[in-house]
Amino acid sequence: MELNDILLNLKIVMFGGKGGVGKTSCASSSAIWAAEHGRKTLIISTDPAHSLGDSLGMKLDPGKPTQVKDVENLYALEINSKADLSDFEGLGNMNLLRGTGMPGMEELPMIGDLGELASMSPPGIDEALAFAKVLEFIETEHDYDLIIFDTAPTGHTLRFLSLPETLSGWIGKFIKLKLKIGNIFGVIKNFFSRGDEDEEENSLELLETLNNSIEKARADLMDPQVNSFVIVMIPEEMAVAETGRLLNELIKFDIPVSNIVVNQLFPETEKMCDFCQTRRRMQSSHLKRIRNTFGDKMGKNIIQVPLFREEVREYAKLKEMADFLIP
Repeated sequence: MELNDILLNLKIVMFGGKGGVGKTSCASSSAIWAAEHGRKTLIISTDPAHSLGDSLGMKLDPGKPTQVKDVENLYALEINSKADLSDFEGLGNMNLLRGTGMPGMEELPMIGDLGELASMSPPGIDEALAFAKVLEFIETEHDYDLIIFDTAPTGHTLRFLSLPETLSGWIGKFIKLKLKIGNIFGVIKNFFSRGDEDEEENSLELLETLNNSIEKARADLMDPQVNSFVIVMIPEEMAVAETGRLLNELIKFDIPVSNIVVNQLFPETEKMCDFCQTRRRMQSSHLKRIRNTFGDKMGKNIIQVPLFREEVREYAKLKEMADFLIP
């Protein structure tokens, strides 16, 4: 599918790639285009080093969607990991269970299953919060037609995409623990509690419900009728190599990939300085390699975007970039 098709028809579109290649600009431009074509759109930044507000030229309310100025149907959100960090304190730190005075707590390290659980590395907070937003907008009712994710650089994004499997593994361990240890699980439940004292649901049912939600989210991320990943890159050697690794990992996770955006191409002009001519020749060589390497998978969906004379930010320049992304 071409970029205009996925923006008009899918529910989720993810932009990702190497750091510094223009992911946020491409995601913001696409979000503006979709909103102005009648889709109520929310763009979410999952990058711990947020630049979404800077790209849009406005200050975003921490942790909640903000109406984007000049665009009626567009809202933006930067995940506020610092504000939400307290909700995850103690997660995976089983040593905090010891010394509570409850019977059997001091012997927890001797229990094989719990010892195995304690040895598991907890998910990264940034990726966990990003995935929580995926769950929120897949598993709960909302009035957005399209969610665009401006993802973190490649490594963070791949950890984010591996979270469904990681979290399912965690939940599976906790379910086993519940079945084997029984009432001790009440202590562990406190680490997941949102502070609602009236919540009386069985902890096992809660975990199974959460696990089902994670599985549904994973299915949606893998469904080409729901989600598509757009890779953003620049025509340089390191970016080409990293894009190859990213594409292979996306295929491994069964994440649909629809388009590759090759950004920051030196435009050809009648009068070009020696430096510009050298850069353009280098980029042309890499662009040919990109077509040869990724053309079979992407077909015609390799989008070329020029290097702009001015910084691409705020409405007018983002609209100009959108004209190249979606001609």
